Amino acid sequence: MQASEVRDVLRSLGVRADKRFGQHFLVDERVAHRQVEFAAIRRDERVLEIGPGLGVLTRILSERSRNVIAIEKDRRFCRFLEREVPDARIIEGDALKVDLPQFDVVISNLPYQISSPITFRLLENKFDRAVLMFQKEFADRMVAKRGGEGYSRLSIHVYYRAMAEVIERVPRSAFYPQPEVDSSILSLKPRKPPFKVRDEKLFSNMVDRMFQHRRKTIENSLSLTWREFAASREAVKKAVESSGFGGMRPEELEPEQIGILADELWSAQRTQPV
Repeated sequence: MQASEVRDVLRSLGVRADKRFGQHFLVDERVAHRQVEFAAIRRDERVLEIGPGLGVLTRILSERSRNVIAIEKDRRFCRFLEREVPDARIIEGDALKVDLPQFDVVISNLPYQISSPITFRLLENKFDRAVLMFQKEFADRMVAKRGGEGYSRLSIHVYYRAMAEVIERVPRSAFYPQPEVDSSILSLKPRKPPFKVRDEKLFSNMVDRMFQHRRKTIENSLSLTWREFAASREAVKKAVESSGFGGMRPEELEPEQIGILADELWSAQRTQPV
């Protein structure tokens, strides 16, 4: 679908693409075909797409699978897709709120504004693999390693839940209207955590708090929020000292080391009256 065709269809639907809401429509069908090839979909697999828009990807998916489900928030796009891709099941609703159907594979060009929450919502479900397109910077943060520029709480949360790999860069010229940045296609495969922690909720909360103050040492950052982790500031300080990481900054620690620190805080909760 050429940019001119997209403009015509949007005009016929009474839709004006709004960059504020991440409305950038893929017009390079070669990219969509490669996404489907990367996913290696089998005919009998249940395929989920989020934010199908005008259905460039949906059409190709419907040729590969008998069971394609697309979740679209805009009613006008839903009616359009029901006409243009009758073999797909279209669910009208917000992908962050509706009940997600069972699926084996998810392939989507995700709206930029919901990249983080929808990724973690997907990872709460059981599925085999995903091929997702994100803004390049966001995808780089997802796969960043310790010490890297984009290493963040996102990197650690994704690493704990899945194997992630950037498999292709996509230029902004592949979209209409063109976004201000390039995109990346990323492969995501859920897995068992590569290390164990005593309390996953505590681990997740601690990661968030540490990177909220990423320029501070770990001891200083956790001392600011000690009430979330133990009965006293002193208990948190002792736990951090016991880990041996207190003088380091969050981006200097491997995820496994952060897991060790989380377990020290878990022990502090058990040995101090709350």
